[in-house]
Amino acid sequence: MVQKSKRPPVTKIDAPVPPKRRGRPRAYEPDVALGKALELFRKDGFAATSLDDLSAATGMNRPSLYGAFGDKRELFIKSYRRYRDDARAAMADVFRNELPIRKRLERIYAVALDIYLESGPRGCFTVMTAASEAVHDPDIRAMVLEGFGELDKAFAACFRLAKQKGELSGSADPTVLAQLASATIHTIAIRSRAQVPRKELEAIVNGAIDVMLRA
Repeated sequence: MVQKSKRPPVTKIDAPVPPKRRGRPRAYEPDVALGKALELFRKDGFAATSLDDLSAATGMNRPSLYGAFGDKRELFIKSYRRYRDDARAAMADVFRNELPIRKRLERIYAVALDIYLESGPRGCFTVMTAASEAVHDPDIRAMVLEGFGELDKAFAACFRLAKQKGELSGSADPTVLAQLASATIHTIAIRSRAQVPRKELEAIVNGAIDVMLRA
């Protein structure tokens, strides 16, 4: 009797496991990373902030940084745009609020000081950081000048309305007063960066308002 050979057991082959996809970690959030870069540029400036610093602050390696934001200059510009958007949003309501002119100016400067002193004496990104780069970079210079122009126009609208209401003398020039008001913003930005106490900054503001409203 011929003995049948036993067939070896059939091994069941599982379906191939798809390779794990590589890329940015799930925790990566562009807005959060950009905010971290903004904080670093605002604290240390453009030249003193290295790509390694940015990588450490954002938790992203260099290839990921380049892929998401471009080179260091592009990341700086995007950070500056983010700062301007945030500052514009913070100031928009108080500029629109038609309070009596003194109260209105006091509120505007109070909000500005909140921004400049937030998380330490950072000052104004435009005045303290972007303006330095504007000397050599025409794109950044255009952004800085645009920011100055927007602020002047916003203050001029406040003074024009105050003049219409009779809160200012008939000889008051809203354009000139707006430039003085903007200059006061720049002054407290610089001094706040130098860690001048808030009470002293508020005294400067109050004195400047007195001068502007006597014009």
